[in-house]
Amino acid sequence: MKQRKWNLSYAGLALLLIVLLLAACGNNDSKATNDNSVSPTASTTADSSDTSEDVSTAATTKIVTTLNGDIEIPVKPMRIVTDDYLGSLIALGVKPIGTPGLHLKNVYFAEALEGVADIGDYGNVSLEMVLNLEPDLIITAENDPAKYENLSKTAPTVSIPYGELKNAREELTYFGKLLGREQEAEAWLAAFDERLAKAKAQVDQAIPPEATFTIFEDVEKAVYVYGDNFGRGGQPIYQALGRKPPSSISAEIMEKQYVELSKEMLAEYAGDYIILTSNSRTLEDYKRDPLWNTLDAVKNDRMYVWKEERSWYYDPIAVLSQTEELAAWLSHKQ
Repeated sequence: MKQRKWNLSYAGLALLLIVLLLAACGNNDSKATNDNSVSPTASTTADSSDTSEDVSTAATTKIVTTLNGDIEIPVKPMRIVTDDYLGSLIALGVKPIGTPGLHLKNVYFAEALEGVADIGDYGNVSLEMVLNLEPDLIITAENDPAKYENLSKTAPTVSIPYGELKNAREELTYFGKLLGREQEAEAWLAAFDERLAKAKAQVDQAIPPEATFTIFEDVEKAVYVYGDNFGRGGQPIYQALGRKPPSSISAEIMEKQYVELSKEMLAEYAGDYIILTSNSRTLEDYKRDPLWNTLDAVKNDRMYVWKEERSWYYDPIAVLSQTEELAAWLSHKQ
């Protein structure tokens, strides 16, 4: 009887030890499982369902779809280099760290460019200068695969070849989304639309709707005629103010956007009103020119002459200023 009691006690003790051992194993398995569920703190993204205080809940990068495929870029880039589209960035309150010297001369917002580095010639920027700036995002209009590849080795690079964005509205909307500044874009465009509508109303009161317009540029050996998205006043005249070129040339210039002409072809392309870019000649010079003064627009003072430094730029800020400038001139023409 005594021996039996000892055996029962021993069995009970053994059973207790087994229970404790199993409990310990269960705790260790649970701990291992919990540790594996935590995202690394170095991850560039975070699961919104993770509530750990040690893990960032905000993504630091995002994927954007471009003509060159999906690109991973910073959500909030701090060091942007751009060889184009500078006006859209400035309108959104984004100041780049580098841009070509040509953009630094933009008369429409030069005061906003203090401290921005010159990265070389427009269309042929210095890769060394770009590299030295250590950008975290490059924005380019470059369409050359080799140049794009070189830029993309320096930093994430988003390429939007010239002409992909058809007007100031498309441009600002695109960059608002790209840079996470949609609200800034909407606010700027609301003011933009209001001012353009006022300018258009002024012109509509002064100029008959059937009056035709031509955008010319006069260089030493040739004359160019432009469409609605290649600078020189095309966006202000044809888009913002809703004016039309002569019907005989409309399809050609809107498709090609610019056409080189001989001076003997001027009469074929000239509209009732001419917006002309020239760096060397004034309206009075053209009135004395035996070829130009045969055009009705020149004879009747319906030609506006400005320099390339004011007509070349096509960013949203420039387009707004150019539209109001041309509207002020046109509203005094009857």
